[in-house]
Amino acid sequence: MNHDSNFFAADPPTSKYDSTPGRRLSSLAATLRGAASISMAEPEVRGLTQLVGTGDTCFDIGAAYGMYSFPLAQLVGTRGAVHSFEPQPKPYSVLAAGRFITKSTQIHVSRDAFSCRPRTEKMTVPTRFGLPIHGHAHIQNDSPVPADRHRGKRREITVDSRTVDQVTHDRGINRIDFMKIDAEGREPAILAGAKEVLTRFRPTLLLEIESRHLNRYDSTPEELTDWLDELGYAMYSWNNYQWRRTPRVTRRNRNYLFSHIER
Repeated sequence: MNHDSNFFAADPPTSKYDSTPGRRLSSLAATLRGAASISMAEPEVRGLTQLVGTGDTCFDIGAAYGMYSFPLAQLVGTRGAVHSFEPQPKPYSVLAAGRFITKSTQIHVSRDAFSCRPRTEKMTVPTRFGLPIHGHAHIQNDSPVPADRHRGKRREITVDSRTVDQVTHDRGINRIDFMKIDAEGREPAILAGAKEVLTRFRPTLLLEIESRHLNRYDSTPEELTDWLDELGYAMYSWNNYQWRRTPRVTRRNRNYLFSHIER
């Protein structure tokens, strides 16, 4: 990545693809990219081709149903790996089924949650009309938090949280090129548990950053981005089909790319 430029455009969709993945994976990945182009999926999915290539190793933390995992799997090919983590039972089951149907052996699925240290925690899953809203699930915090529109309508599940450094060591992973984290405000704690990975591998990061979520854990977007800046990361956002340098978090974007200046 050229950090002297204010932006860089996404390559054509086939520019970095490995031809070995099966047709089912290719079709699913293409569907997700298409959905992103018409705002039915996160638009940043279209920008992955500029960030990930054949043989890369990726972490998808908060993988949900695989919006990022399957496009990443096609990009890394069978010589790469996508470690997908989703602690909620239903999304995990769908993700695992998708892996089986597409025969994506490069995807490794587990129900690990992440934090700054290993521990057992409670996850809150908001509900509406009795149905779980998986995309708003978050780890409980003991400190006072602002009221939210789902208060009083929720379920709880118990999850085992680990650290990124711990999982990397336990799995014998010797490279991490890209890491996407969508944890409803828990991103700072997860990154605090990834200090060795950030120092050793300097992976490109794609993070969801929203004040309303970070405030739940007594944090702010400014604190998070300042910390990453100190580590040598430059911040980008996806606008007009390009990753553009951006000085601050705004309401226009939810997801932000961080690329190390020495990568």
